Amino acid sequence: MNQFSLEGKVALVTGASYGIGFAIATAYAKAGAKIFFNDIKQELVDKGLAAYKELGIDAKGYVCDVTNEQQVNEMVAKIDEETGVIDILVNNAGIIKRIPMTEMTADEWRTVIDVDLNAPFIVSKAVIPGMIKKGKGKIINICSMMSELGRETVSAYAAAKGGLKMLTRNICSEYGEYNIQCNGIGPGYIATPQTAPLRELQPDGSRHPFDQFIISKTPAARWGNPEDLEGPAVFLASEASDFVNGHVLYVDGGILAYIGKQPK
Repeated sequence: MNQFSLEGKVALVTGASYGIGFAIATAYAKAGAKIFFNDIKQELVDKGLAAYKELGIDAKGYVCDVTNEQQVNEMVAKIDEETGVIDILVNNAGIIKRIPMTEMTADEWRTVIDVDLNAPFIVSKAVIPGMIKKGKGKIINICSMMSELGRETVSAYAAAKGGLKMLTRNICSEYGEYNIQCNGIGPGYIATPQTAPLRELQPDGSRHPFDQFIISKTPAARWGNPEDLEGPAVFLASEASDFVNGHVLYVDGGILAYIGKQPK
């Protein structure tokens, strides 16, 4: 038996029209899972559907605001009715606002907390009853190195991701006895369209200062690729991780293990 097979599993990956969520959902499809995803706008869902179709993946997309409990409950009920109980949930949808803390409004703070922490609570709460009835389930929260570290201008994001790490541990603590495993993935700096401007060469041919900073702080000496998250995501969704619970697996090229180069 292939412990890493997801054949016949129903997977919901939030915010998976593109980027990290898309890469994870694609990996799940290759492993045999039926893919469901959401995004906040129809145009993003359509973009995602076209991208999956191009890869030969028959995914189903929903317009759903993951901070809205009613919309989430309706989406989960539809998936349950049309295909069956969700076996795998990946809480991937997230936002970041890079604003110095003293310049950030309380509303801006609440928006980040709402999407990055409250939404994983809402979606997990919606799928757990079905998992309990089925006698098994996998919840994977997309955490961050900011679950462990702080940095300038990301106070709300770091607070939310730190909270998500503890929500991960608490879901494990509360529902582990029902054969539900809840773990996190903490990506390092990943080369996506959103981070592309930070990797552009400068007019003089040198690396962008932030690019230089990341390379110097990463023992692997490179940015990660979305594909680097596929194996860890499949592992945490598969039977291979049935006794792994309450952990955050950092996929960061070694950043968290490294103090950095000594200045010359």
